[in-house]
Amino acid sequence: MRKFSTLILATVLSLTSVMCSSQKTVVNREVESNTDGKMLLGPQTKSQLLKAPYSEWYNPEFDGYTVDEKAIAELKKEKLSSYNLTVVMGTWCGDSHRHVPRLMKILEKVNFPENKLTIIGVNRKKESPGGEEGPLNIQFVPTIIVEKYGKEIGRIVENPSSGYIERDLVEILKKDNSTIKEIFK
Repeated sequence: MRKFSTLILATVLSLTSVMCSSQKTVVNREVESNTDGKMLLGPQTKSQLLKAPYSEWYNPEFDGYTVDEKAIAELKKEKLSSYNLTVVMGTWCGDSHRHVPRLMKILEKVNFPENKLTIIGVNRKKESPGGEEGPLNIQFVPTIIVEKYGKEIGRIVENPSSGYIERDLVEILKKDNSTIKEIFK
């Protein structure tokens, strides 16, 4: 009887483990709040930003932004597409309204692979339902994190220090590439 009970317990635990690991991440979660209206929380796709009500701020900023072509050429030279980017944003946040569409235009110009871009929507407490932002130490949004081989090499927090996201990205990549060159000297 004891062996049978142990077998049943092991089976239940195994099934529970399989069921928990097979749960899917909810993408493009949209919630409505009394103070902020509709907002996106958790993992998002770029296409979600193109839908109303987000398109009301996204499209004008995307269309109206003129990229720094010299910086775009540098981003291509420094191989931005070999990095991963994580963008933590708030659809309720004015800085996100301004900088996320600009970033998307920059990424489009350098043919950045969409599968290397992670977008996470957070609430005013800088939290998402699945806790994806937890290990990222997010204080302000938007935060753009540049990673190589799973290691953070730089971030742009809230506003780019140069005033241009593409110029800040160039500086991050040049710093990383000069570090790599030093290692292999």
